[in-house]
Amino acid sequence: MDAIETIYKRRSIRRYLEKQVEKDAIITLLKAAAAAPTAANCQPWEFIVIDEAQKLSELRDKLVFARYNAPAAIVVCGNMKLSFKGPSQEFWVQDCSAAIENILIAATSIGLGSVWIGIYPIQSNINLVKDMLNIPEHVVPLGIVYVGYPAEEKEARTRFDEKRVYWQEYEPKRKHRSKDK
Repeated sequence: MDAIETIYKRRSIRRYLEKQVEKDAIITLLKAAAAAPTAANCQPWEFIVIDEAQKLSELRDKLVFARYNAPAAIVVCGNMKLSFKGPSQEFWVQDCSAAIENILIAATSIGLGSVWIGIYPIQSNINLVKDMLNIPEHVVPLGIVYVGYPAEEKEARTRFDEKRVYWQEYEPKRKHRSKDK
């Protein structure tokens, strides 16, 4: 599968087969994550892999929005001691998001399903994950990627909308529907 096809095929998978993900596959995903671009090569990411049923069950019980039956989870964290200092420190979010996207695409390319569960910037979720996984103060969990063999298949797609593309400059008079959330 080529890169563009893999990107279109990548979809959020929320149902998984009861089959363990091999350690080699997880390592492949982690290597893909570490191949992501990073501001000034800071590489502020750290990863916590969870594949024990009891720990996954605890995670699902405590995070209402993360109750999927995946056999593995990768918690992607930003280490503030490795990130930029000062006003550029928030680049860790972009760096770790790029790492997550690489995990999602790599998972699709090797026949796994995945879904990104956001943790940051909701402080109650950050605290819950930090407490549960013994994460130190200077490390912030950005998100969790559930990974497993998919029990559902979704059609490849893109959500390209040319109304959201501007050439040379933004056109503020262009009408868009807005989402009130």
